[in-house]
Amino acid sequence: MSHEHFETLAIHAGQEPDAATGAVVPPIYQVSTYKQDGVGGLRGGYEYSRSANPTRTALEENLAALEGGSRGLAFASGLAAEDCLLRTVLTPGDHVVIPNDAYGGTFRLFAKVAERWGVRWSVADTADADAVRAALTDRTKVIWVETPTNPLLGITDIARLADVARTAGARLVVDNTFASPYLQQPLALGADVVVHSTTKYMGGHSDVVGGALVTSDAALGEELAFHQNAMGAVAGPFDAWLVMRGVKTLAVRMDRHCANATRVAEMLAAHPKVTEVLYPGLPGHAGHEVAAKQMRAFGGMVSFRVAGGEEEAVAVCDRTKLFTLGESLGGVESLIEHPGRMTHASVAGSLLEVPGDLVRLSVGIESVDDLLADLTDALR
Repeated sequence: MSHEHFETLAIHAGQEPDAATGAVVPPIYQVSTYKQDGVGGLRGGYEYSRSANPTRTALEENLAALEGGSRGLAFASGLAAEDCLLRTVLTPGDHVVIPNDAYGGTFRLFAKVAERWGVRWSVADTADADAVRAALTDRTKVIWVETPTNPLLGITDIARLADVARTAGARLVVDNTFASPYLQQPLALGADVVVHSTTKYMGGHSDVVGGALVTSDAALGEELAFHQNAMGAVAGPFDAWLVMRGVKTLAVRMDRHCANATRVAEMLAAHPKVTEVLYPGLPGHAGHEVAAKQMRAFGGMVSFRVAGGEEEAVAVCDRTKLFTLGESLGGVESLIEHPGRMTHASVAGSLLEVPGDLVRLSVGIESVDDLLADLTDALR
């Protein structure tokens, strides 16, 4: 498309009015197979919906446009997308550097699944380029980055690590779930592949599970598409449609998420029962300057540590009323969780174990005054 602005792409890329009816929203093609006009005579290239489906195609074109890539691929979940990527670019004996506070599900995929098939991995603070260099081996094929990280909100300089990866002959993969493409464009900063859990901000309404890969490397895109079809963990048409619906309002939602999260972080930073606030929008955050350089705004995720330790952190989670106790993130409603016992239980006892006094917030788009009052009551 000729449109350059994100808000326009979010609404129009891959979503031309339906040719048959003029419907302005792409139809849900809830279909498994397609009539062929003679053997091999495919209409629009569609033969079986694992291989391709028009609704999924619309979403994949939209995702590619939003991330500035040449190929987007939609999956049944974020972890399905990660699994497809790993099996496409790695072979037994290859090595991956992962963040020292990676998402628990990503850690589990490496430690409990990929490792069994001969993939080696090691941990590094990806905010420290020298630490990443020290973790490299002669078989390192991927440097895996989350920025901001989950749940400690660490920030990695994407452009700097892209240089490290190129020098090492490795690919830089960036999980852009926390930021969304509205706030951050990893491919433009030198990343090779972007990963998303579209369940989160892209869908935005806590009503769909999905994942995505986007790359600007056309050859890699073809390889990923082959594996997507061969492995089969594709997004269903209704799930793809729900993500597309969410993406249309991504920009306006993210503006509100970010504004609310900033107010929440500032309130928590001044609260006597909070010992530390982890939010890259605060000037005292170690990654604040890098985040300001590579992000449009600082996101809707806030983590904080509670005076009184783990039991008090759990109690705070139990006492909120507007912040719903639940896993996941990125929906319009605010969520609260205890990472050590919930989303990151799989890293307990490992190098990635998170502090027991940590609470993670997904700040929604409700009235910020109501959210502040709810947290104040929970901390009282």
